[in-house]
Amino acid sequence: MRVVAGELKGRRLLAPRGWRVRPTSDRVREAIFSALGEAVRGARVLDLYCGTGALAIEALSRGAASAVLVDRDTRPARGNIENLGLGERAELVRGDAPRWLADRAEAGEEARFDLVFVDAPYKLADRVGKELDSRLPRLLDAGGRAIVESGARGPMRVESLEQLRRRRYGATDVSFYGRRGEGS
Repeated sequence: MRVVAGELKGRRLLAPRGWRVRPTSDRVREAIFSALGEAVRGARVLDLYCGTGALAIEALSRGAASAVLVDRDTRPARGNIENLGLGERAELVRGDAPRWLADRAEAGEEARFDLVFVDAPYKLADRVGKELDSRLPRLLDAGGRAIVESGARGPMRVESLEQLRRRRYGATDVSFYGRRGEGS
């Protein structure tokens, strides 16, 4: 697994054996970022269920300004962030994504993001979709996008956002969402 494009193009991403991570494939990452195009430049990125950090790292490689990576176990992402020298632009948060978002809301932290990646374990799609549904619109800045990766057999749905695009890549479903009324 490698960084597909940008300043880190070709650099290896590590996914340690035996760790419970399912990294987004190079092919799917390339399709996601091709669809996002220039929206990545200067973006503030949130990567929920980051695993190895592949999505946030790809965004940083392509010119995103910063990234917050959240997962219960940040060790796989931390190793990649450190190996690629991205520590100054990436913040790692160890914790449960819905709980972290709820805690932020309770504390009045209203930071918004241009791109929010959600790549929860496929078998948790229904539960995670419900937990994040009310929180995702408050995370997106004007014109921001939430990119949700899930299993094609049971894709995650986010009813509070407008689905702008949906593609299937083998066993993977990728949906792009925006705030209602902001279209394209």
